[in-house]
Amino acid sequence: MIFSFAQIFSWLISYKYLILFPITVVEGPIITIIAGFLSSLGIFNLLIAYLVVLAGDLAGDSLYYAIGRWGREKFIAKWGKYIGLNIGRVVRMEEQFKKRGQSILIWGKISHVFGSIILVSAGIVKVKYRDFLFFNFLATLPKSAIFILIGFYFGQAYARIYKYFDWTVLIMFSLGIASIIVYLIIKKYADKTYQID
Repeated sequence: MIFSFAQIFSWLISYKYLILFPITVVEGPIITIIAGFLSSLGIFNLLIAYLVVLAGDLAGDSLYYAIGRWGREKFIAKWGKYIGLNIGRVVRMEEQFKKRGQSILIWGKISHVFGSIILVSAGIVKVKYRDFLFFNFLATLPKSAIFILIGFYFGQAYARIYKYFDWTVLIMFSLGIASIIVYLIIKKYADKTYQID
């Protein structure tokens, strides 16, 4: 993660939706979970946060696409070796995208591990941007919904657990103090009873 969680939370609480969009473009799924968490605390409206992270995620995908589309030869020459791309593989990928481009895009978006490689590859092989955006949108709808709901329900569970945690700590602390008092009373009584003259 580029930014620390403390920075991200601070920015999101201060600037809300204005900062949510650009951070989602950069960080994606993690920010979506955080947005859900903050929605559970009442800082964001869940629906508005969902729409903003959806737009941010698609904007980030479009940047990956643009890198591949307009930096094709330069990208392959400079970065291809790091992600296993060369001209021969690009030619084979072009054939695969022609045969099953829709499923490749959806699978790439859902499987976070290969997402960026497939998004850049879609630009390199010059998939029509309209098709790229449409199938990414179809995959992003449920993916972002799942992540934001994980954050939302985790936040609600955290609040409930925290409430009980406070009571648990208070009870445990009280029992600890009571135990010490009982121990001291018993020790004092035992010392008097078994005192050897």
